[in-house]
Parts: sequence; structure tokens; C-alpha cells
Amino acid sequence: MKTKLFAILLALLPVAAHASETAVHLDKAPVNIYDKLSLQRGARTFVNYCLNCHSANYMRYSRLQDLGLTEQQIADNLLFTAEKVGQPMNIAMHPADGKKWFGATPPDLTVVARSRDADWLYTYLRSFYRDSSRPTGWNNIVFPNVGMPHVLWELQGEQAAHFKTEKDHDGKEHEVFEKFETVKPGKMTKPEYDAMVGDLVNYLVYMGEPAQAQRKQLGIIVIFFLLGLTVLAYYLKKEFWKDVH
Repeated sequence: MKTKLFAILLALLPVAAHASETAVHLDKAPVNIYDKLSLQRGARTFVNYCLNCHSANYMRYSRLQDLGLTEQQIADNLLFTAEKVGQPMNIAMHPADGKKWFGATPPDLTVVARSRDADWLYTYLRSFYRDSSRPTGWNNIVFPNVGMPHVLWELQGEQAAHFKTEKDHDGKEHEVFEKFETVKPGKMTKPEYDAMVGDLVNYLVYMGEPAQAQRKQLGIIVIFFLLGLTVLAYYLKKEFWKDVH
């Protein structure tokens, strides 16, 4: 049985290697959950551009106070889909309507950074391109044939994707992404747009576990406490056992 399993794994190695070679490169997301200004900017982008179709049912507006915002600031600038700061980030769109309009119900984004890696989200939000064959007019190299339109296109602008033909290990030809070309500039420069998406992804990571920063800080305190307790226990043991030895 073990021999057969080993043979199967060996047979799959070329397939796995080929998959890794043809996979889209993911750019590193500038995530820093301790940067509250970045998280505030990300929350603003999320509320203005994402919360129209995507809900965040497990996140309450009141948690934004942990980012240094006051209740009044949240109510005046970010409270678009609720009446009270203590309410969750729900949306008015019915799931059936979302499925009808986009082909699939837009998923809840509360824990999207935990189901999708932050690097994946960062690259995905910067990889939309014009594709007239798609119902929305947009496609994405990270998520081919995605049903979601490019809601940030006015900021990023329009770009075209160029592909080149390569042969795989079996000699079969297939298209591989080569580069993007800007067709129509947006309101932001590329560095500005990348920074905005970085802030948005940073907020999505924070939203997946708002207590993450406190948990890590508490963990460090506990580790130092245990180290101090270990030293104290060592000298206490020496004091108790000095007459025995």
C-alpha cells in the first residue's frame, strides 16, 4: 500500500511543478495591523466601494473605535448602511438579486482575508483588465472569468492584459500572462492606487480578527511573565534544596 502511494505521489510531482510554474505571481501585501491611520483609510475605502454589494455581517461599526475613531466620526463619515454605530455592517441588497445581477451572490467579506491570503487580495484588486467578452466588461488574471466588475476602475484607470503563447511539458500551447498596459489613466497614479489597495487589504486583515493586535501583545506579556516566573522558580528550588545537596 505504501509503495503504491509513493508511486502516485511521484507521478503527481511533474503536475504540481507545472502548476507552480504557470501560477500567477502574487505581490506582497503591505499589511501592518498596528498602523491605525492605514486601517482608518482602509475602512473608508471599504465602506465607500465594497459595502454596496458585499456585507460584513460579523463586524460592527463600533469596532472602528479601536482604530482611534470616535463614535461621532463613525456616525458622520462611515455609517452608510445602518442607523446605529453598534449595528453590523449589513447591506440592503438581497442575495437573490446579487446572484441575478452578477451570476453569483457577492460573498460576505468579514473573514475574506482568512479564507483568501492577503497577498492574493492585494494582487487581485490590482489585476483587473478590460475584456469585451465578459458580461461586465472586466476580467482578472488572478481570478479568471470573475463575475465581479472592477468597482475601483475610476481610481486605477483601465488597463489591457497582454498574453504570450508558451508550450508546456507535453508540447501543448497555452497562453501565459505577460504584462499590463494602461489604456486609460485613472484619478490616481499607480503608486497612489497601490497604496490605497494596500490600506484596504490591511483593513480586511484587521476585520477578520479585530482583537489580533491585542492578542499578540497579550501573548508577549504572558511569555515574559512565564520567563520571569521560571527564573524565580529556579532560585526558589535552589534555596529549598541547598541543605539536601
